[in-house]
Amino acid sequence: MPLEIDVLTLFPEMVSGPLGASIPGRIQERGIATIRTHDLRQWGIGRHRSVDDAPYGGGAGMVMRPEPIADGIDVVRRHDSLVILLDPAGEVFSQSRAHDLAGRPHLVLVCARYEGVDDRIRSLVDLELSIGDYVLTGGELPALVVIDSVIRLLPGAIDELSTTEESFAAGLLEYPQYTRPPSFRGLDVPAILTSGDHGAVARWREEQARARTAERRPDLPLPPEPEVRTRRRR
Repeated sequence: MPLEIDVLTLFPEMVSGPLGASIPGRIQERGIATIRTHDLRQWGIGRHRSVDDAPYGGGAGMVMRPEPIADGIDVVRRHDSLVILLDPAGEVFSQSRAHDLAGRPHLVLVCARYEGVDDRIRSLVDLELSIGDYVLTGGELPALVVIDSVIRLLPGAIDELSTTEESFAAGLLEYPQYTRPPSFRGLDVPAILTSGDHGAVARWREEQARARTAERRPDLPLPPEPEVRTRRRR
């Protein structure tokens, strides 16, 4: 069964356009994932399909009204759905969370706009996610980040080896990668990568991944080093 994703947004074209290209587009063409976008204005209030209003207590900007979002959730939600609000106050999105979401049958992503959603909407969602400590104009770009990260993990989406040896797969940043030419502007490919010694290459990559993680992401705890296997003398 394909992973099904419904996105509730005021700007469906911001989501559907990018997801129709490259790997996300091919994943959908092959039936591995089904992604649908829904314009929240179809559940807007009154003749003008209003979706926002001034905040109680005063302040700048507008707040998304709860009724259109709640109605949209009610329409697309199923018994096996996980409803996610994209919000700066949410859990910081991670690779481990991406793997968790890739194992779900149905995701509903709610894209906030303006000054955010009426806080009562939080009682209707199962999870709140943020893609970092900064503010964007809306939840569409975070939704794209989450969707792209999740669907590439689905079986058959891309080469399985690509997802097992990349950054964060083992708690480390990915080791340095090289391709042709062997020499570029005075910089050479490390000789060990062309040595043909696969064991030495694996050890070098492990060392480089650990060194890069320690240098660039000291906030990440390094996983235990792999055990060194030695041959027993007979």
